[in-house]
Amino acid sequence: MHKKLLIVESPTKARTISKYLGSDFEVVATVGHLRDLPMNKMGVDLKTFEVDYVVDGKKKKVVDEIKRKVKKIKDIYLASDPDREGEAIAWHTQQLIQNLKFKIQKQSRITFHEITKEAVLEAIEKPREIDMNLVDAQQGRRVLDRVVGYSLSPILWRKVRRGLSAGRVQSVALRLIVEREKEIENFKKEKYFKVLAKFKKGFEADLIKIDGKKITISEKLALFDGDYKYSKTVLDEKAVDKFLKTLDSDFLVSRVEGKESKRSPLPAFTTSKLQQAASRRFGWSGKQTMSVAQKLYERGLISYHRTDSVYLSDKAISQFRGFIEKEYGNQYLSEKIRVYKNNSKNAQEAHEAIRPTKVEQKIIEGDAREIKLYEMIWKRAVATQGSVARFQNTKVELSNKNSLFLAKGVKILFDGFLKISGDKHEDQILPDLAEGQKIKAKKVEKIESETMPPPRYSDASLVSSLEKQGIGRPSTYAPIISTIMMRQYVEKEEGRFKPTVLGKAVNEYLVANFERIVSLPFTAEMEEDLDEIALGKVNWKKMMKDFYKVFGEELKKAGKDSERVKIEVEKLGKKCPECGEGELVIRLGRFGKFISCSRFPECKYTERFSEEAGFDCPECGAPGVVRRTKTGRKFYGCSKYPTCKWAGWKKP
Repeated sequence: MHKKLLIVESPTKARTISKYLGSDFEVVATVGHLRDLPMNKMGVDLKTFEVDYVVDGKKKKVVDEIKRKVKKIKDIYLASDPDREGEAIAWHTQQLIQNLKFKIQKQSRITFHEITKEAVLEAIEKPREIDMNLVDAQQGRRVLDRVVGYSLSPILWRKVRRGLSAGRVQSVALRLIVEREKEIENFKKEKYFKVLAKFKKGFEADLIKIDGKKITISEKLALFDGDYKYSKTVLDEKAVDKFLKTLDSDFLVSRVEGKESKRSPLPAFTTSKLQQAASRRFGWSGKQTMSVAQKLYERGLISYHRTDSVYLSDKAISQFRGFIEKEYGNQYLSEKIRVYKNNSKNAQEAHEAIRPTKVEQKIIEGDAREIKLYEMIWKRAVATQGSVARFQNTKVELSNKNSLFLAKGVKILFDGFLKISGDKHEDQILPDLAEGQKIKAKKVEKIESETMPPPRYSDASLVSSLEKQGIGRPSTYAPIISTIMMRQYVEKEEGRFKPTVLGKAVNEYLVANFERIVSLPFTAEMEEDLDEIALGKVNWKKMMKDFYKVFGEELKKAGKDSERVKIEVEKLGKKCPECGEGELVIRLGRFGKFISCSRFPECKYTERFSEEAGFDCPECGAPGVVRRTKTGRKFYGCSKYPTCKWAGWKKP
């Protein structure tokens, strides 16, 4: 039997698949794209949108290896990932092989959503042609991003600062962060007061009415998921103090309302939901999460991790249900098969949600991060077939003279799927109380608080916002955030994104001169166009021509008429020690903040900037400082470096 060649994009994936196939197969990895747009020029004809693809110079060894194998092997299987990017890698590889002009018997495209022996062998039995609609959607995105990035960057060099660059979707993410920062800066805090009664039976009740009138009004407060709501009493501090003196020690239970409720499990993870959950639970960036998920996928432990689908295969559901019945008992199994509907318009591209490939493998070996992420994926996916959890929700109204207090509680009647998912329920449990019963308060107190501005975006809330607005796709969320961090347009402060002075300047210029490009509706519309291309309904070159017809005019106008944006600098109130005329200021350079003379470039004096971190070095006792890696990631070090070399990712 003659040899067959199977080409994937990842060396780890190649090693895993090699274990499943016999000696008549050779498996080789492209290590990503073999061809791409050139780095030193646009590479796109702006009239015809013909593309000048070139072979990546770093892939010479890989290309040479494929050439050698193709000479000897006639049957080739292109087995890159099952999404647009993977389809494009398969197409580029096919084009490269065809250009070699060797006699090839057969080239087939195969895909699988999990790297298991069964899935790989089944895919080999069902080869297909390359889906050019998916390839065109990837080409459309790549060319669109190249045209926007390479067109805007030279203008930013002239109008803001040399060396800057802009991206289509990244600039929208930056705009969200900058606009949130403006909301925070403009927010005016106000004090407000709550009255809380604490009872000996271990529960609490809030004051809600005086003389039959509600004493709270609805105001705005941004929560992590974008909802805005808090309650603010209209009573001032004096009124609260006066009210507290009128209360009796006894409260009367005036009403008890009990209601049973049910809660169903959430669907298995999509890419964005996985990134959000890992950010909230572990504090991971999207890039970290995708890196760990990639390893789990390549090891054959989970299904494909770039997906916007919540669908699960019949086979997976059957395995989950069998496992639940065996491990937890029939009472923990949902009565009917639970199926979830996709909200994503183009979710048919990615066939399944993220799930374990072997349900019986509850715990895996690996590094700590792989174990944590796998456990989270396993619990979420398997719990989809668990029975509903039942709760007793109780409301108790307690009256005291002319006032009314309200206590809310919940009691778990049956944990259901929570036993599988491990989710906790933290609401207070109320004791058994009867209407007409009198109960003494242990303490009634006023609680002073203040309205808070909307919080800065975290990894989780930024991905959630982009997803809700229809911006980006599963494979793009992590690169979007990594890019604006690397460009030093934003930095992280206590796990949340804060725009730098450079980021604010770039955003100000783009909004003033390219408002359409950085608008949420336009960016979402472009994503929809790319989805239409993937479905074969729109021609990608026509989309680009229509886009550039307007964008080209915007570029001409901005290049000619737009005003230069000045980057704000923070003054230190000290004279330059070199020239004696200028003032020392903090600037942002390639590797972070540094101190220079305000008369730059006339005076080129610079010195290291040390941002105090509020702790003493654990090794030498000198003040700790904030430092950054070349990619913008923050870490902590000693101000006495290089004399003291202590450093760490977390504050000691």
